[in-house]
Amino acid sequence: MQVKVFANLRDICGGVVIDVRPDGNRVIDILNKMVEMFPEIEEEILNSDQTLKPFVHLYVNGRNIIHADNLQTIVEETDQIALFPPVAGG
Repeated sequence: MQVKVFANLRDICGGVVIDVRPDGNRVIDILNKMVEMFPEIEEEILNSDQTLKPFVHLYVNGRNIIHADNLQTIVEETDQIALFPPVAGG
């Protein structure tokens, strides 16, 4: 499964598109595998209770998961996944 990452997550993950082989078919399974692959990503995207940090957005096929089942959203191998960290600026 491929996950497109943005901003500082590209530096952490070493690229724009990351190939992730999760141990399940939910968004949280993808994020857990990414944390296993890139441990420093955890503090950027997840709270200690395994929820997304404020202003972190994850989209499946262009739809924000907060409008689906949040981290329990089921994903398919062919889904397009995009992960955005908080971005500041003005």
